[in-house]
Amino acid sequence: MLFLAINSLSTGTALAATGLIESSAVQVELINQNPDAARPGETVELTLSVQNVGTNNLEDISVEIKPEYPFGKVSGESLTKEISYLNARQDDDDAAVLKFKLMTDAGASEGIYEIDITTTATSGDGSSAKTITSTKTIELEIRGKEYAQIVTINKANIDLATEEPLEFIITNTGNSPLKNMVISWEDPEGVILPVYSDNTKYIKYLEPDESVTVAYTVMADVNADPGLYTLDINLTFEDYESNTNTIETTAGLFVGGETDFDVSFSESDAGEISLSVANVGNNQAYSVKVSIPEQENFRTSGSSSTIVGNLEKGDYTITSFDVMSTQASVSESGESSDAGTAKAAAFGGRPSLEVQIEYTDSKGERITVLKDVKVEITAPTGVEGSTSRPGAGTSSGTSSYVYYALVVIVAGAGVFLYRRQKQSKKGSEEKESGEGKYSFGILNK
Repeated sequence: MLFLAINSLSTGTALAATGLIESSAVQVELINQNPDAARPGETVELTLSVQNVGTNNLEDISVEIKPEYPFGKVSGESLTKEISYLNARQDDDDAAVLKFKLMTDAGASEGIYEIDITTTATSGDGSSAKTITSTKTIELEIRGKEYAQIVTINKANIDLATEEPLEFIITNTGNSPLKNMVISWEDPEGVILPVYSDNTKYIKYLEPDESVTVAYTVMADVNADPGLYTLDINLTFEDYESNTNTIETTAGLFVGGETDFDVSFSESDAGEISLSVANVGNNQAYSVKVSIPEQENFRTSGSSSTIVGNLEKGDYTITSFDVMSTQASVSESGESSDAGTAKAAAFGGRPSLEVQIEYTDSKGERITVLKDVKVEITAPTGVEGSTSRPGAGTSSGTSSYVYYALVVIVAGAGVFLYRRQKQSKKGSEEKESGEGKYSFGILNK
């Protein structure tokens, strides 16, 4: 018996030296882990070998795992396993095999973590039976999860037939570095295409929580219909085992939007001006309204706005307004007025008329555009202050006086000639009457 006791002690000492848990004579080993490294947010399965290497039989063996952060219990899975009986002096083939599942926290960082395994067993029979308990600590590795988020920035829409910047932000939202990343995108309808490069970009390495911006220059087909188009985005990367992983997502990009107008002075007739309004942009304008807003140098009589309907790109329309100039050329003191001087100077001395255009763009938004148009207004004769040229009011008044003076002169000359002709006729009649009487007198004799 003394020899057996020494032998048992010697065996226990050897087990301790090898780093194995020794519970009187129970040996617990981690023989498998699936996956090899735990992954944040995923389960890990542990396979344990429980073997009685002592000289006494064991009963009611209980093996319990006590996880700590970042590991936890899986719903429906027990953290304690029971073994009813283990014979003494077992070899590897006789060992009991137990499996446990643990959940790895989604926010766990990479690293090596410890877990305690506690074994409890009953040794001996009757009054000599005793409970033995021991704890073994094992190490589990956590590999960060590789994942990335792709965000489209700086552009929600692009114009037709115009070079536009398009950028993607790629963020490593996982716990492990990403390497050998390849990002590409495609519009299935072929409306949006990259220019100056292809649709593929490469990123060599990206640490967790870091971001990188990938930039493209794109252009939409000039003949495309305005609307929302889909971009299929594909991102591939390598994990720590050099396996290729793929993330596929989609983004929406609106093609179309605002447009532009050219407004030019067409003609003027007795205070009425005509304006040519042309859609010179790449998008259609809906429900176009042209107005003459209140301003310093001009005023309108009658309606100050008109609705011209829809204007396709390249289309134009003519609108007319009754507009009078309120710009004074010379003040009562004889000094030049400053009103409208800056705008008039910008247009070679001709005043500029502010024109407002309201329209609905292809995104359904109401847009307002202001244009300055150089105009030359022909005012009705005698209407004071209704001309667009400095001094034109004075010239018009002078012309009116000259006209009246000519009328008076012509009328006077007409009266003079009429009276002179009448007097001449009367003298001729009197002469003829005198000659008749003379002849009659001779005959009587």
